[in-house]
Amino acid sequence: MSPRLTLLFEQLPDLLGGHLTLAVPAIFIGVLISLPLGVLCVKSATIRGPVMSLVSLVQTVPSIALLAIMVALLGGTIGYWPAFIALLIYSILPIIRNTIVGLESVDPAMREAAKAVGMRPLQQLFRVELPLAFPVILAGIRTATVWVVGIATLSTPVGAPSLGNYIFSGLQLRDWQRVIFGCVATMTLSLVLDQLIAVIETSIQSRRKTSLALAMCAIVGLVAMGIVPGVLGPEAAGFSKLQEKENESEKSDSSGPLRTTLEGQVVRIGAKGFTEQFILAEILREKIEDAGGTPEVLSNMGSTIVFNALAKNTVDVYVGYTGTIWSTVLKETDPISRIAMRAAVAGRLYDEYGIVLAGALGFENTYALVARRQTVQRYGLRQIGNLTPVAKDLRIGGDPEFFGRPEWQRVRNLYALSDITEVGMDSTFMYQAVADGQVDVAAGFSTDGRIEAFDLAVLNDPKEAFPPYDAVLLLSPRAAKNRDLVHVLEPLLNQISVAAMRTANRRVDEDGVTPRVAADSLLNE
Repeated sequence: MSPRLTLLFEQLPDLLGGHLTLAVPAIFIGVLISLPLGVLCVKSATIRGPVMSLVSLVQTVPSIALLAIMVALLGGTIGYWPAFIALLIYSILPIIRNTIVGLESVDPAMREAAKAVGMRPLQQLFRVELPLAFPVILAGIRTATVWVVGIATLSTPVGAPSLGNYIFSGLQLRDWQRVIFGCVATMTLSLVLDQLIAVIETSIQSRRKTSLALAMCAIVGLVAMGIVPGVLGPEAAGFSKLQEKENESEKSDSSGPLRTTLEGQVVRIGAKGFTEQFILAEILREKIEDAGGTPEVLSNMGSTIVFNALAKNTVDVYVGYTGTIWSTVLKETDPISRIAMRAAVAGRLYDEYGIVLAGALGFENTYALVARRQTVQRYGLRQIGNLTPVAKDLRIGGDPEFFGRPEWQRVRNLYALSDITEVGMDSTFMYQAVADGQVDVAAGFSTDGRIEAFDLAVLNDPKEAFPPYDAVLLLSPRAAKNRDLVHVLEPLLNQISVAAMRTANRRVDEDGVTPRVAADSLLNE
C-alpha cells in the first residue's frame, strides 16, 4: 500500500466517526419527529397543509446554503450543531411524506374491521394502520438515510469533520485519489445503512428473529456511535480543556512563572480551503504538538465563518490576511498603505472583537489577475487597465467568493470592467482553465506556485485597487490570554518569505507532496 493511501486509511476512523456523529443522530431524531408529524398530517387537514408547505419549502434551500443559514441563526457558531440541525431538517421531508402515503394507503376495510372489534383510535393506529404502512414508511427512512449521509459531506466548510474532508481537501490539492476515497467511503456508508434497514424490513415481513436482532444491534451500535458524541458535542472535551487553560491563565498574574509547554491543552486551528491555508495550518499544528499541546484543525471554512468562529472562541488561532479583514470584516472600501492598514486592522480587531493580531508572518498573498502568454500578446496586456477596451470579449475565472468581495467591485469600478464575463469556479480548476484558454483571465493569488508552473503572466495593478494582503497570525480573545500559546507561536513571526511560501505551495499543487511535508520543509528552513 502506498504511503498516501496509508495516510487516508489512518484518517478514516476519525472522519468516519465524525460523519456518523452527524448523520446517525440526525436520522434517528428525524424519525422521532417525522412519524408523529406524519400521523397528525393524516388525521388533520388543518395541520397537514402548513406542515407540508413548510417542510417542502425548506427542502428547496440548497444544502450548503442551509448550513450557512444555520451558522448565522446560531450566532456564528460553527462545528457540530449547525451541521446537525441542517441534516435533521433534511431528513424530515421523505419520512413525513412516506408516512402520509403509507397510512392513506391502508385499506379502509381494515380500519372498519378494527373498529368492529372494539379497538380505540390509538389501538387502531398502532396495531393496524402503522404495521400495514410500515413498508412505505421504511422506504422513506431509507431515502432520508441516503440523503443525510450524502449531504453530511458538506458539513466540512462549517467546521464539522466528516468524510467530506477528503473531498474538499482533495479538490483543493488536486489529489483525485483523496477525492475518490472520500466518495467511496461515503457511498459505502450509505449502502451499509440502507441495507441494514432493508434487512430489518425483510426480517419483519418474513418473521426471521435472528437476522432482525443482528440488524437491530448493528443499527443501535451505529446510533450509539453517533448519539453519544453528538449529545456531548465534539467540542465538549476540547472546550473543557480550553476552559481549564483559561482559568489557569487568569489565576496566575503577569509576574508569575511561565509554563514552557502546552501539555494537556487543546488548541483549535482554523483554516480556509486552499493550499496555502492547509500548509500554514500544518505549521501551527506542528508548533503546538512540539510544545505538548493537542491541536485540532478545522479547515475548508469560508472567510466570514472562520473569522466569526475566532471572535467567538470556537477557533483559537487562524492565519488571516489584512486586505481580506479590511474589506470583508471591517467593510472598508478604500485601501491604505501597508503599515497603516496593519495598525488599523490590529486596533479595530481588538477594540471591536477582542481578537489579537500577534504579528505578520513575513509574506503577502494578494490577489493577482493572471493570463496566459498568448492572451497577453494578443491583446497587449501589461496591466489591468489594458483589459478595459476588450472587456466585453473576455471571460474572467475566479472562485465564487472573489466575485462577491468588495475588492472585485473596486477593481471593476476603477478599471471599468463591468462588461467582462464572470465565470465562477473552484480555485482547483482556475489556473488550468486559464492555461487552456477556457477563460481569458483568472483571479489568482500572488504566492500560488501554479502561476509559474503554468507560465502565466501577472497583470500590474497601477491604481492599487487591491489592498495589501499581509498574512497575519490572529488569536481569539481567549487564546490571547494564554501566554504559553503566544510564546509557542511567536517564533513564526516575520520568518516566512514570499518565495518560500510560493515554493511550498508549488510543491503541494504540482509536485504532489502533502501539506504536512511542505510545512516540515518550511519549518526546517
